[in-house]
Amino acid sequence: MTETLISFIIATSVLAVSPGPDNIFVLTQSIVNGKKYGLATVFGLMTGCIIHTTLVAFGVSTIIKENENLFLIIKILGASYLLFLAYQVYKSGAEILISTENVPQKSTFQLFKTGFLMNVLNPKVTIFFLAFFPQFLFSSKMSTIFQFYILGFLFILVSFVVFGSIAVLAGKVSTYLKQHKKTGLYLKWAQIIVFVAIAVLILI
Repeated sequence: MTETLISFIIATSVLAVSPGPDNIFVLTQSIVNGKKYGLATVFGLMTGCIIHTTLVAFGVSTIIKENENLFLIIKILGASYLLFLAYQVYKSGAEILISTENVPQKSTFQLFKTGFLMNVLNPKVTIFFLAFFPQFLFSSKMSTIFQFYILGFLFILVSFVVFGSIAVLAGKVSTYLKQHKKTGLYLKWAQIIVFVAIAVLILI
């Protein structure tokens, strides 16, 4: 159980640190408008994760109870999706682009709402949760719904720490990324390794 949760935390940390639309959006808002606005965006994004966790928890738990073969199919599809994500990351550039031009001024509530809607209305997040979370179920005795919520809480906690740090340290993060061009390459390959490793573990 402990090893599974530690593996989940490590994988989540790598994915949270790796450059993506969400953390880049937090970074640009923090640079342009200040850390308070970046943190408002982070709270919105994390609140959206609660919705996705709930959908996956109840949906997958029902499937496990009713049909284990169907759950196996979901795991195989999940592994395939993670390999597809790894391929997409591989094909993408390693350069981290941060554009602060034409970033509109919004209130903290507007940014909270933007972060929330960015997360909740993105079907890729649901698919990712569906592919990622079931691989880390850690107990045959504990309710699967409860396990999903534990994983969801850990995912939100780790992501909040990483994204919150980006918001608070936006200026230093931006300067570091500009001075260390290879950081994007390292993060790119770390993300690929995590996706492929989880997919392989599922398949074997």
